[in-house]
Amino acid sequence: MAGRYRRRLAQEQHAAAVYRALAAKRTGEDREILLALARAEERHAAHWSAKLHPQERAASPGWRTRLFGWLARRLGSLVVLGLVQRAEAAGDYDADAEATPAMAADERVHALVVAELAQRQRARASGWFRAAVFGANDGLVSNFSLVAGMAGAGTSSEIILLTGLAGLLAGALSMAAGEYVSVRSQRELLEATADVLDPATLATLRDHEAHELALVFRARGLSPEEAEQRAEALLGQPDDPAAGPELEAGEDVVGSAWAAAGSSFVAFATGAVVPVLPFFVTSGRPAIVAAAVLVGLALFATGATVGVLTGGPLVRRGLRQLAIGAGAAVVTYALGRVFGATLG
Repeated sequence: MAGRYRRRLAQEQHAAAVYRALAAKRTGEDREILLALARAEERHAAHWSAKLHPQERAASPGWRTRLFGWLARRLGSLVVLGLVQRAEAAGDYDADAEATPAMAADERVHALVVAELAQRQRARASGWFRAAVFGANDGLVSNFSLVAGMAGAGTSSEIILLTGLAGLLAGALSMAAGEYVSVRSQRELLEATADVLDPATLATLRDHEAHELALVFRARGLSPEEAEQRAEALLGQPDDPAAGPELEAGEDVVGSAWAAAGSSFVAFATGAVVPVLPFFVTSGRPAIVAAAVLVGLALFATGATVGVLTGGPLVRRGLRQLAIGAGAAVVTYALGRVFGATLG
């Protein structure tokens, strides 16, 4: 029994340490929530510690605690919250007769709280995360498919290397150009809709009510109460004969077009270089096999990363990504064999 108590104690100490490490990187409401979670885990740890011999010392932080703390400091809370979300969801205090009902209820609540915090982080990181994951995945799949197709056609290793480098550059430039145009178009659309109200329109609205103006702010994502307050504040401003007050569009949710283009270029190139690397040091079948292994590992890691950050199953996401990439490579290799035999 003492061994089980020690494991439970270590689990709770680990959870408390991770929440405090996450809180150290946050401010405001998120920080307070994480500190409250840490205090709850420390109460649970005290419960298990009381069941142990009084002379036993608390265990020192294990490698998982140190790893999670390092991840929280270096990579931020998104990765760690995804891992913690899975751990909280797998809590088993309901089936433990020596855990109090309050502890079991705490763990269920913690799972919901961590899921909400993780969702906030995902929403904040959705732009760069989407570009990085899709860019790297596209680079891996498209360039390895290109290399596999050329290998299936019986092309020499030198030509495969040049083709892979050309595919890397062309794909990365295409991704960057597409992301630049997309983000720039979104920004221009927002700028076109961020109009100012002319004094005559404001005067007319001021003579009646703010409800119509509030609809504009509600359409921009504010709650009905916030929209009414913003509209009343806007209508309460003195007249400006030069120009009407500008309607605030809120925080910049689009980002920089150049930053988006640069990140897409780097992400695609990072993925696309993987299947080319073996051809710098070897040739023929060994190079193809090495490229397949490297790309397979990278695809699995990409899928598992998505699983970590979304709270989903790591192995299943990794295998799904691997299966998609392998399917594309097999098809292009087979086509390369067909066309190589036909044209050769």
